[in-house]
Amino acid sequence: MNKKTLLIHGGQTTDPYTGAVTTPIYQTSTYEQDEIGALRQGYEYSRSANPTRTSLESVIASLEHGTHGFAFGSGMAAMSAVIMLLNQGDHIIVGSDVYGGTYRVMTKVFNRYGITFDFVNTTRIENIEAHIQENTKMVFIETPSNPLLRVTDIQAVSQLAKQHGLLTVVDNTFMTPYYQTPLTLGADIVVHSATKYLGGHSDVVAGLVVVQDEKLAERVGFIQNATGGILGPQDSYLLVRGIKTLGLRLDQIERNTLAIVEMLKQHKAVVKVYHPSLEDHLNADVHRRQSEGMPGVVSFEVQDAETAKKLVTQTQYFTLAESLGAVESLISVPSLMTHASIPADVRAKEGIADGLVRLSLGIEDTEDLVNDLENALNATLSK
Repeated sequence: MNKKTLLIHGGQTTDPYTGAVTTPIYQTSTYEQDEIGALRQGYEYSRSANPTRTSLESVIASLEHGTHGFAFGSGMAAMSAVIMLLNQGDHIIVGSDVYGGTYRVMTKVFNRYGITFDFVNTTRIENIEAHIQENTKMVFIETPSNPLLRVTDIQAVSQLAKQHGLLTVVDNTFMTPYYQTPLTLGADIVVHSATKYLGGHSDVVAGLVVVQDEKLAERVGFIQNATGGILGPQDSYLLVRGIKTLGLRLDQIERNTLAIVEMLKQHKAVVKVYHPSLEDHLNADVHRRQSEGMPGVVSFEVQDAETAKKLVTQTQYFTLAESLGAVESLISVPSLMTHASIPADVRAKEGIADGLVRLSLGIEDTEDLVNDLENALNATLSK
């Protein structure tokens, strides 16, 4: 089954009870039992399972080539459930330029429960190996990362992790299973902020986890039910619907992205462009090997924070907002927005400059977006 067909027909989207071609919104908290313990289709209470959520979970498991999917109320809830697989005293190796919310939950919440972290540049496998300790249990990577789009070799990391008995977790938000399937490259767990490309319309907040191993699935499922951070039926429905058009959206987003990158490369107001489509981007060859497309996020540096602030006020079609991956194009300044929770000295060390601007390309007309951003950049050069 080809990718666009899989987006429509992967998993269970037709309602098995009525034949409805789209899964209905089962807006219920509990289910009638024929007798004590005799559950209809296995449904007892909607924290444990809901047919609309089950449909979504089957879809994402199919797309990621996993056996079990789990839907949570946000990407951070999904991330937290994965970290809850660990015990007090365990250690995680984390990519050093991860999303600010990931950094925050690890350093401000889970550190208080005796879980320790090393933030490492995972683009070089030797950096990971050098930080493995006796109590290391997990390696967590984003690839491409947020916001500098650094590329990590999923297969190499997974092989190293298996040699040391570690779990490999990949945040696949930027690429989605349409372009990249980490489980097929050896990863153990895939995490998504489904708020982004999978939902695709800026109308849902959600997180997803996918695994292959049955015992690991049991553990994640227990945590999901025990802690209760589940996704509701309304949002589950929106995600199933959004996923069906993922391929069409990403094809247009990629066209827009490549055109924007080409313009940015040549504009004199731009200091540096970060995107794996560029030949000189670190590990660009790795990205092409493990992914079938390019991310719709582009980051670039202008002279300073004041220039960046001016730039974001000059665009017509790029909306100043956090988040990414939706049909509308967004623009943001990471140091002041998505990554403001990371201390300034840490941002500087990681190369997240004050003048860094992050774009999330939408599905608008390519020419309109290129002209809009070029005009805004020109405005920053005027006295």
